[in-house]
Amino acid sequence: MKVLQQSVDKLNAILKVEIKTEDYQNIVKASLEKHRKAAKVPGFRPGKVPLGMIQKQYGKSVLAEELNKIANDSLYKYITEEKLEILGNPIPTQDETFKGDMENPGDFEFAYEIGFSPAFEVPLSARKSMEYFAVKVDDKLISDQIIDLRRRYGKLESTDEVGDKDMVMGLFRELDKSGEPKKNGVENSSTISMEFLKDKKAIKALLGLKVDDFLVVDPKAVSKDAKDMASMLNTSEEALPGLSDKFKFTVNDIKRMQLADLNEELYAKLFPNAEVNSEGELKTRVAEDLENMFKADSDRLFTQTIYDYLMDKTKMALPEAFLKRWIKLSNDKPIDDETLNKEFDSYLKSMKWQLIQGKIFKENDIQISNEEVIEFTKSLLISNYAQYGMPAPEDKELTETAMRLLKDKEQVNGIYDRITEKKLSDYFQANVPMKEKKLSYEDFVKKASKK
Repeated sequence: MKVLQQSVDKLNAILKVEIKTEDYQNIVKASLEKHRKAAKVPGFRPGKVPLGMIQKQYGKSVLAEELNKIANDSLYKYITEEKLEILGNPIPTQDETFKGDMENPGDFEFAYEIGFSPAFEVPLSARKSMEYFAVKVDDKLISDQIIDLRRRYGKLESTDEVGDKDMVMGLFRELDKSGEPKKNGVENSSTISMEFLKDKKAIKALLGLKVDDFLVVDPKAVSKDAKDMASMLNTSEEALPGLSDKFKFTVNDIKRMQLADLNEELYAKLFPNAEVNSEGELKTRVAEDLENMFKADSDRLFTQTIYDYLMDKTKMALPEAFLKRWIKLSNDKPIDDETLNKEFDSYLKSMKWQLIQGKIFKENDIQISNEEVIEFTKSLLISNYAQYGMPAPEDKELTETAMRLLKDKEQVNGIYDRITEKKLSDYFQANVPMKEKKLSYEDFVKKASKK
């Protein structure tokens, strides 16, 4: 057999596989013999069915199957030996799939389209610095975090009147158009969290209320969204459009969070294995924890910044017509032209990033070993156990669990993606000059939300 390459342009080519009679006749004969041995035909003992009968029944299908195997094996051997960098897989040409006569087998020729991976350069340079945004951990941020920690270990106590961070417990009663309780209307006891309200009029109306006070309020004004409102009124989201926009809310109790005192008891709860014995040491430790927490966010933002830069500045052409045909032929479910055209830009963007990423890995000998995948999976399991306050099992059991997880294709893909992202992030931080820029927490969140 012989494979010939016919150039179309820089990104496309045709591979023709020429198969001579001598390339397949013995293979086909051997395959027919297997069918003959397994065939059960009335009137003939097993293995004694005439070959002509087997040939008549299975000849064409066996020939087609073996020709397909030979053509595929020849293709991939040629691609490997010639070190062709292709995208996707070879696909039959549109106009001419093969030459030959299945009725009178002789020489055959199969033709396939291939699309080449483009030549390009990754525009990263030691002379080009990138902005590295970091959160400025100032006294206000530290103070807010300490208040949050104190609130977490504080106690809810009843208080006299509603403040801006209180929880107001009361009864919602649906009213009719005349302002009277609606017959068979919604009635439910629930809680309003002042801290999370956005509606300024509702906040103003609630502030200062005392137990047994009431007001008429639109439930939308004291809930986050439809799901929250349905839960607050103990009804379904589907029923909300039919409800009145006026409810009488009567205050039954007002709870205020009393922050935990800054003392040794709190320090021991927060950091049982750390030497934190004073407010000053607590501030230092909180500052360190915030720095570490925000560093992970800064690293992700730095990687995203480089991703945006590379996607914008890396110039490459892709064999788009080939890729469209390949997507349609290789997709598990049929895909029409309208859907394909709609999603094609996203597909090209994804492929472009895969090529950039692959080139970075190849040129810098960045690899992912099986051992790394297993250890990373084990670390995820340990984190899951810790999240539920459970000790991790022994290493042997942990490894066995990790191996079971890695039999799931989706799990494997997700883990490889996370390891790849980490290796890319490490590479960028080690090789791309950083121009650090400190931002307030609020400005950092705004910057990250735009990415």
